[in-house]
Amino acid sequence: MFDLTNNLLFSVHGGADSGGGVAGAVAGLLSFVEGLLALSPADMFAKLMPGVSALENIHPMFVHFPIALLPLFFLLDVIGTVGGKPDWRRAAGWFLYIGTFFAGLTVVAGLIAAGAVAHGGDVHEIMENHEHLGISVFALAAVLAVWRWLAKGQIAGPANTLYLLSAAILSALLVFTADFGGLMVYKYGVAVEPVAVTNKEAAARHQHGGVAAMPDAPPMTEEEDEESEHQHDHHDHSH
Repeated sequence: MFDLTNNLLFSVHGGADSGGGVAGAVAGLLSFVEGLLALSPADMFAKLMPGVSALENIHPMFVHFPIALLPLFFLLDVIGTVGGKPDWRRAAGWFLYIGTFFAGLTVVAGLIAAGAVAHGGDVHEIMENHEHLGISVFALAAVLAVWRWLAKGQIAGPANTLYLLSAAILSALLVFTADFGGLMVYKYGVAVEPVAVTNKEAAARHQHGGVAAMPDAPPMTEEEDEESEHQHDHHDHSH
């Protein structure tokens, strides 16, 4: 089988993994392209985008956009207001519009994923909180976007104070939403294949700069521990 990660042998870890330098990388690339052209469209997509192909749902593809764009909108709007920079505020508006669009896509994809992803009772409440916060983020972002659009970006005085306060609340909600999402994935492994043991074994064999990491020694049994203490005491008496 053909594999993107096994055929594009670019130099990493100081060159220890490349095996053939530039020539090897070019040869690997040509070999990869040749094999790629022989695949069906579905298999070709799986080889080009192995991470996307492994996803159970498309929710993770969208979450990073609102996380990046909406706080950036708030930051630029504050700087534009305090520094009297209208260009910064105009740029902030576009970040808000685009971030709101992706927030909507993220919510829709998340709602679909929630009904399809296997999870236990310990995760359900976390998922519900994540869902409600995500909807709140999208709703508040949409309100701010519509407000800004109708005002043609000309928000000033007390109205602007309220606007920036709402944007600050939006950013805070986004942080809590992302935190719940991270908790589900990184602690409970929602929608993640159970490969932790495999990863640990692979890490023990993985080489960085030609030096293989050594696996941790297994813990001693109770009998081995007692025997070790007995030998240590015997060694002390002999001296």
